[in-house]
Amino acid sequence: MKRKKVKFFAMVLAAVMAGGLLLPGCSGGERSGGKTEIEIVQYKPEAATYFDQVEEQFNATHDDIHLTIDSPNDASTILRTRFIREDYPDIIGIGGDINYSYYVDAEILADVSDYGGMEDIKDSYLDIAEALEFVPTDGTYIVPYVANAAGILYNKDMFEEHGWEIPENWEELMALCEEIQAEGILPFYFGFRDTWTCLAPWNSIAVDLAPADLCRQVNRGEANFTEGYAEVADKYLQLISYGPEDPIAYGYNDACTAFARGESAMYPIGSYAVPQVLSVNPDMNIDSFVMPANDDADGNTLNSGIDLGFAVTAACENKEAAYEVLDFLMEDANIQAYIDDQNAVPCKEGDFELASMLDGMSEYIASGNMTDYQDHYYPSEMAVDAILQTYVIDQDKEAFLERFDSDWLRYNRDIIRTVEEYEAEHGSDE
Repeated sequence: MKRKKVKFFAMVLAAVMAGGLLLPGCSGGERSGGKTEIEIVQYKPEAATYFDQVEEQFNATHDDIHLTIDSPNDASTILRTRFIREDYPDIIGIGGDINYSYYVDAEILADVSDYGGMEDIKDSYLDIAEALEFVPTDGTYIVPYVANAAGILYNKDMFEEHGWEIPENWEELMALCEEIQAEGILPFYFGFRDTWTCLAPWNSIAVDLAPADLCRQVNRGEANFTEGYAEVADKYLQLISYGPEDPIAYGYNDACTAFARGESAMYPIGSYAVPQVLSVNPDMNIDSFVMPANDDADGNTLNSGIDLGFAVTAACENKEAAYEVLDFLMEDANIQAYIDDQNAVPCKEGDFELASMLDGMSEYIASGNMTDYQDHYYPSEMAVDAILQTYVIDQDKEAFLERFDSDWLRYNRDIIRTVEEYEAEHGSDE
């Protein structure tokens, strides 16, 4: 076993034992009735019904492969526990975030660059996947399936009633907020009691104003967050000033409910929030637009990343069968079914019908003008969502940025060391 895989497993074991969780593994790769067994563990329990249908349809139409898809509530923890036991599923369904980066670095995933379906994936999402690697790595390790999009949801009927125009730059957005306030309506609602929601507007502003590779630059010692996030931090507080007096008082469900009931004109969140909003007000007419954080509209980009991709594990005993399963998942009809079920954005090229609440982002989606979430590079141990919540409370920009820099060095020591070792041997990849 290579040194970095040992290091990864040591880190995982410490986390799992701290949580008091050791789970029995499954025996993947067994043969049943002459069929090849393929197991998928995917991390989106909210899509379990969809995957149950995929499993049933696949098994009904394939005589030589039996497919099992598990959609547990805490797939990341379960996967890491199974990795310790070296009990690997054949395919894992994961998001394009730092966990994926860890798996690539630990050589847990197989190179799928020879998979024929890669030719149909949009270049923008392949670029996003490649950028998640700590250091340049030969090969491709994930088949991007669907993405999500984040920016600003808005009440379309309310906008039409008042004649409000969609803003295209920061000045126009601030002017719109003033105009909405003058009508006695709250521009934004926030649910920052649930700390993870603090990241939604932060990401959408940051993709416009900070370099897409800022985290990589910091790991190489070429930049810092105090400078890289200065404008982002300023505009984050400006945006929040147009929300509830105490944004920490409300959680995610509160914010969704308030927006659904017309208590705010806009809600800076991802497309994933729409089902929750519609559960409160099924008749609400929702649309969206990208966060116009730049002073010039040409500098705006859609905040979008890989919400779900499929990675074949290096331990998979029958890659050909795994690819046959991927072929089935990648069929247009199955992708469209997922889009309909989860309001997702396809990573595959094709003529797919997107949810109407993405109409305002369609130009960016079609052109590939999109940038990954900054928090996909943040280590979970750093708890950036909690750091942002503290910033919302005390509004001390200097302390916030200083903490971001110091905590980054603390929680990214191993990654920074990996980058240093790579560059010492290969030189900078820039």
